[in-house]
Amino acid sequence: MGRKSIKENKNIYFRSREEAGLTRAEASEKMGFISEYQIEKFENEKVMIHPEDVVAMAEAYKKPGLCNYYCSHDCRIGQEYVPEVKLSTLSEISLGILASINSLNKQKERLIEIAEDGTLTEDELPDFLSIQDRLEKLSLTVDSLKLWMEHALANEQFDQAIIDKLKSSIDNQ
Repeated sequence: MGRKSIKENKNIYFRSREEAGLTRAEASEKMGFISEYQIEKFENEKVMIHPEDVVAMAEAYKKPGLCNYYCSHDCRIGQEYVPEVKLSTLSEISLGILASINSLNKQKERLIEIAEDGTLTEDELPDFLSIQDRLEKLSLTVDSLKLWMEHALANEQFDQAIIDKLKSSIDNQ
């Protein structure tokens, strides 16, 4: 087994590998197509990481959030269009969803008023932007729930029968 790194300011890929309890050699073996040397280059930011490398790391390290991190931080398009999703607890996510739904229920009538004539007027714009902001928060909370589920599945936090049903449900979407 390799030595434990004392390097400070480790990037997320470095930290994720260490949290998974893997040496570079073990990680390379799990991924199959990424060498120890390449992992070292990614972890020390000497080369740009590619999406397929991140997917392999996410699977090997059981950290599905690495994919979202890559898209929201390292991908030029994703930096513009993909919000970062943080892993939260199921109770925090559930309360966030319920709060968003309650807020949207209160704004539902106003959205109908705005949309009924098919145009957006200057006086309707602030309310419309507020509703749009609420919808974006709801979307981010739903993404957080998906990440929680992926993390739980990757780390086998359910019994096998539940895992099989969840995977089947995900595959059918």
